[in-house]
Amino acid sequence: MSSSTERLDDSSGTTAGLRIPARYRHDWALFADWCTATDQHPLPAAPEALALFLREHPAAPATQRRRVSAINTAHTDQGHPAPGRSETVRRRLDAARAARHGRLAQLLLHKAAELPVIGWPGGLFGRRDGLLLTLTATGMSFAQLTRLRRGDLHVDAGTLVATTTDGGKRFRLPPESAAGESAAVGVYYRWAEILAFLDQYPNTDLLAQHLTDPVEVAQGVLTDRQARQPLLSPIDRWGHLPLMPQSMTAQSVASIVRDHLSGRVRARTPLPLRKQGVSEDAHVRLDTEIHLDPNYYERGIAARRHAQHDLNGLADVFDEIEARADLLLGELRGVLEGL
Repeated sequence: MSSSTERLDDSSGTTAGLRIPARYRHDWALFADWCTATDQHPLPAAPEALALFLREHPAAPATQRRRVSAINTAHTDQGHPAPGRSETVRRRLDAARAARHGRLAQLLLHKAAELPVIGWPGGLFGRRDGLLLTLTATGMSFAQLTRLRRGDLHVDAGTLVATTTDGGKRFRLPPESAAGESAAVGVYYRWAEILAFLDQYPNTDLLAQHLTDPVEVAQGVLTDRQARQPLLSPIDRWGHLPLMPQSMTAQSVASIVRDHLSGRVRARTPLPLRKQGVSEDAHVRLDTEIHLDPNYYERGIAARRHAQHDLNGLADVFDEIEARADLLLGELRGVLEGL
């Protein structure tokens, strides 16, 4: 053991093998004791737990920053993400930053609540942009937002929770009161309903009818393939989403957020609906279940591989035919010139 670091061990094994620099020993011990008393995990610790620890142990800003550095060092030493780098903890350490973010978050949530959720195509853009603004209000970066998948969001006791793919950072939007549900949950469910509808009826015209005269759409458990699909997709002016799942870019997200905050978002002109001719009652068509072959993609891949094998060398055959045609054409020209 060196004089500058100390290897910590305990009976629970949660901090076994830790090498804590001498200047951080007291701060880490304070955090570890608090975790034991409050039934929290010290390693790895959730950002929310660290923020709660800082709130329950008020101190000078320099002291709080040293405590966070100690906890981050312990985590990185063991290969865990540093909880002190989360936006939740950063706001706890910087009162001015927290105040700015709080004002911006309230404005974003207010803008999201004003967006339309029915009508075509305004309701489609309103639902997507509403979730986009709501997630931005958590402090998540635009790049993190574009990397979110459908399976990265869930609701926990009335709180909307988003877990990013880069280090598993968690962003939360809790309800304003202890009783009830966060308004962000409703925003999320409305966009999830659109994605669930497209899972069952991948047709823009049917989606337009649904947003004009909404009916309840069942939102079951996501399959593994659906959970990996992008959460937020680009939409063209006619309301078409990409045929293949595609994420928005960080630049487009930033532009949309900026336009909403500045009030420069143009109103969406309602578009006429195209009748499908399947049924006069829009509700009846939604009751028709479509069963897709679960082996659809596997069979398609196998067919492509089989075709590639069968067609291998076909280019050589075409080259040979072209060479013979050129030879015959040359002989024909010779015959014609001799006449």
